[in-house]
Amino acid sequence: MLDQGAPTHHRTQEAPTSPGLGARLMRRKPVERLVAEGGQGEGGALRRSLGLWQLTMISIGATLGTGIFVVLGEAVPKAGPAVTLSFVIAGLTALFSALSYAELAGAIPVAGSSYSYAYATMGELIAWICGWCLVLEYGVSVAAVAVGWGEYLNELLDGTIGVTIPDALSAPPGDGGVFNLTALIVVLLAMAFLLGGARESARANTVMVVVKIAALVLFCAIGIQGFRSGNYEHFMPLGMAGVSAAGATLFFSYIGFDAASTAGEEAKNAQRDLPRAIMLSLVIVTALYVLVAAVAVGAKPWQHFNDSEAALAQIMREVTGQSFWGTLLAFCAVIAIASVVLTVLYGQTRILFAMSRDGLVPKVFARVHPKTGAPRANTVIVSLFCGVLAAAIPLGRLADATSIGTLFAFALVNIAVVVLRRTRPDMPRTFRVPLSPVFPALGFGFCVWMMGSLSTVTWVVFGVWMAAGLVFYFGYGHRRSRFATPEG
Repeated sequence: MLDQGAPTHHRTQEAPTSPGLGARLMRRKPVERLVAEGGQGEGGALRRSLGLWQLTMISIGATLGTGIFVVLGEAVPKAGPAVTLSFVIAGLTALFSALSYAELAGAIPVAGSSYSYAYATMGELIAWICGWCLVLEYGVSVAAVAVGWGEYLNELLDGTIGVTIPDALSAPPGDGGVFNLTALIVVLLAMAFLLGGARESARANTVMVVVKIAALVLFCAIGIQGFRSGNYEHFMPLGMAGVSAAGATLFFSYIGFDAASTAGEEAKNAQRDLPRAIMLSLVIVTALYVLVAAVAVGAKPWQHFNDSEAALAQIMREVTGQSFWGTLLAFCAVIAIASVVLTVLYGQTRILFAMSRDGLVPKVFARVHPKTGAPRANTVIVSLFCGVLAAAIPLGRLADATSIGTLFAFALVNIAVVVLRRTRPDMPRTFRVPLSPVFPALGFGFCVWMMGSLSTVTWVVFGVWMAAGLVFYFGYGHRRSRFATPEG
């Protein structure tokens, strides 16, 4: 017979306790689960249709064109002839980060890019911060490039039919316009391609990339005829501070390999092809950037760039004394910049696709159309947002905002590759960063240094953006995350 007066605590079992806030914020998503969920969305799945060639073209498409066709005119007044050195520094910074991306892309071949890498290595909160930076990086980059597209479209129209689109409809407020309709149009055109599916978009992008490479080679062949060594006499007129400031602005032109990593769930052999595509594209792009910048500054005194957003077409016209060559380059630039919009917009939709699948953003972003294998609702929402942004905000602010988001995300990737080496040393890797952790540490250091070169206004914008992201995360994502509870 039981003693009624005895304590009864030994007869009951304590209810399992849910993990605390800190544990939930640091919950890491297993790599095996990340890979197993690859391609799976709401109502359908992404299709694996991209090979090494298409992935490399996506990398080049997202990178080549932006810094040369659009931002060169903004970067030269900051650095003078040393803008060539700015490209080298930005490219070197990208190289160290690209090595880390290549290792992680081969080990974790999924659509989320650095967001997914952070989720597997540093936990949900850091993954959210990284993903939020990527939203800034990709979304604002699309808008920034779209702004420059309108400048070259006007050059083309002026050289062919003698008319231009009025500033009111081809420039954003603050740059003499009311609403940049041309920027909105190019984003909507890219959206139309993306709605057809990844394979169709990749084919269109490949054609555009071939055109843009041919255009830049043509520019170098003609521009070298106007080369004047005197334009390089005062190589660094604004000092190293100007070089680093221009490099920080130009860095947003190097996000192409990041766009390739977002195609991890649509690549035929992601573990083999993603690292190769990342490294190959970066080498090609950096070489072309430095070559074209060197010819441009040699053909035109750096003081005369004056923030021109169609600088290369103007140089062609000045060197030859004929409008034909400038018009031809403007035509190629219209196609080239459109490919940047297309591929970067693609990357943005895949980042949100991965975040939505994890429950951190609404499910609509993970909804896949069963016929095309494309996230249609995601594509439409992102395109409209980026199009309106491009139509309403000046280029310079957009470029710097993209740079800081990119640099922050890249810094986290350099940390992630070291963490994964420590926590999962035996995981199969198709590519390994040489001299780790030295190279990842250099990549991290370069990113922090270039972030410090950006303006106070850019930092304020970034701080406001991150604060808004944390409010959204704790108000929505944290509570709806599939990993907020043990059952998730």
